[in-house]
Amino acid sequence: MGRAQRRKQENRQRRLEEARAAEQTRAARRRYLMIALPALAALAAAALFLILSQDPAGDDTVALDSATTTSPDAVMEDSVPEPELAESLDPPADTLASSVDTSPAPEGSEQSVADDTTAPSPVAPPEGCPATDGSDGPRIDFEGPHPMCIDPAARYTAVFDTSEGEMRFELTPADTPGTVNNFVTLARWGYYDGTLLFRTDPSIDIIQGGSPHTNSPSDPGPGYNIPDEPQFEMDPDTGQPVGPYRYQPGQLVMARSSGFDSGSAQFFITTGPDAALLDSQGIYVVFGVTDEAGLAVARSIMDLHTPTGALGGAPSRDVIVHSVTIEESTGP
Repeated sequence: MGRAQRRKQENRQRRLEEARAAEQTRAARRRYLMIALPALAALAAAALFLILSQDPAGDDTVALDSATTTSPDAVMEDSVPEPELAESLDPPADTLASSVDTSPAPEGSEQSVADDTTAPSPVAPPEGCPATDGSDGPRIDFEGPHPMCIDPAARYTAVFDTSEGEMRFELTPADTPGTVNNFVTLARWGYYDGTLLFRTDPSIDIIQGGSPHTNSPSDPGPGYNIPDEPQFEMDPDTGQPVGPYRYQPGQLVMARSSGFDSGSAQFFITTGPDAALLDSQGIYVVFGVTDEAGLAVARSIMDLHTPTGALGGAPSRDVIVHSVTIEESTGP
């Protein structure tokens, strides 16, 4: 590997690390505000009570009018910046409840619920990230890798709507945050919508896709590469990377070329036991797994195989990925 290429790879890795560090700093700042502001509001209310309860006659038992108090919930709603992460979309239930007037309406009058409640404002994604509902797409060309747009602690499911049926993959953000972030962000940009699963190769039991420009392995990709995850070792005999991954049916895996840090957007799905022939390399990052229903759809696509071309073959008819949508949730 030349010095310029190595420096380029080091710069990419540094930018990714800086993006992750910046996101961690923002998350820590939000957690601090969520903890500190209620306490500060309580202290302010207590100080206000002490000031107002001291009358000129020295009576320290003056009752404080409830209209002059400020509740912690009100301070939180008015003072905390709009959150960036998806898990902060919903305000606390007690905050919503406190804004609704539940007293009976006067006789002969009409009470408008719309006047008494305020819908929570939609939360904007972090800068440089697409809308989580996919409304910012389609986009297939980029100037560089994406910022960290996911929460590695959340759960993400990639739903492939194909012409042969639906496949659902549980992604692995805790184990492969960079790879999952790249895939989820591309999917939300609409990168994979309307593409083909263009390759079937029963010799290693895989089907391959993810090429919106050409629907072929020679696709130029989104305009960048992503770092290996983890950083792979070099085989001293071949000078090629060697990784830790092992392959079995039903996995969602990043495709790549032979060099270091060469993944970008193409992916493949393992359909059978011969995918284990790739174990000796172990460099194709596994970042999702499907269930039996999804595996059945993948195998039905493999059943369409016809031997053609230089990479093992292709389906006998177009297999279209109508869309890849991302479902996000928190908790176990």
